[in-house]
Amino acid sequence: MSSRPAPQIGFSFEYLMWIFTRISGLVMYLLAFVGLVMAFWMGAHQQVDIGALARWTFFPNPNHVTNTNIPDVTLGWSNAWWQVMEMLIFLFAVTHGMNGVRVIYEDYIGNTWGRALGRGIIFLLWIFLLIVGIYVILAS
Repeated sequence: MSSRPAPQIGFSFEYLMWIFTRISGLVMYLLAFVGLVMAFWMGAHQQVDIGALARWTFFPNPNHVTNTNIPDVTLGWSNAWWQVMEMLIFLFAVTHGMNGVRVIYEDYIGNTWGRALGRGIIFLLWIFLLIVGIYVILAS
């Protein structure tokens, strides 16, 4: 199997997803850095271990850090800032991952009806994961 060449520059689905993959990777690094800085700002450097700090940074859900020494941890994450941060991290991560699954799938499937079927299944799985993820974020 040979590696895929970069898609031709232009307004095509392949090129837009190629660009999105690069940008979303950078955005996820930026969001992780912002989450880490905010965790330190909220007092994480004194009150949690490295595992709780990683959970706090990458998916700031109040249920992930309930066993720490931080009082009233749910108040910190019940505001719109952290919910938007969670949704952005989740949106970029799921979309980035599903695009990767699509690329791997299409490497093994030729230009047949299987490619359209696979894209449809991956699209439905992407929608399902986004709905479930946003529900979990807003319900917690």
